[in-house]
Amino acid sequence: MKTTTKLLAAAFTAAAIFFGTNVNAQSTPKSALRFGVGVEGLLPTGNLRDVSNVGIGGTARLQYGVADNLALTLTSGYYNFFGKEIVSGADTKYPSVGLVPVKAGIKAFISQNIYLSGEVGAGFETRDVYEGQDGKDVKLIASPGIGWANQKWDVGARYENFSGQSNNYGTVGLRIAYGFGL
Repeated sequence: MKTTTKLLAAAFTAAAIFFGTNVNAQSTPKSALRFGVGVEGLLPTGNLRDVSNVGIGGTARLQYGVADNLALTLTSGYYNFFGKEIVSGADTKYPSVGLVPVKAGIKAFISQNIYLSGEVGAGFETRDVYEGQDGKDVKLIASPGIGWANQKWDVGARYENFSGQSNNYGTVGLRIAYGFGL
């Protein structure tokens, strides 16, 4: 019982500090543009796990500060999900799955350097994910996230859901980016 009480007290204290901190700095000041280039580590979820275990990506993000703690974002790049072996020990693999995301979003700084984000957009598949499809699909992307950013670095984690054409999947991503003002 004492351990539970201590954990609850620590959680409430951390929450009070986290939400009680003044928000007076972020990576995109009001009316300023920033540009960031990032690398992404991706873990497939849903149907995509059938054909891939891991992915990597590269993205570019443009940010515009609309308030001292709020920025609009536009993100695009390329994701590659490496095909996994069809049968363990065999030389045959599923083909890699490529996707070009184009997303618009928002970053809301809730504390010094800590933000919540949300993005929506389209994902353009560069090849058929499964054999027998009529062509490359365009997926609706919805992506909530959380991150830490300062004047140069942005580290964020998110979940992306890709839906459409009866083949829905997702990815858990970690983005590390370097940014600069324009």
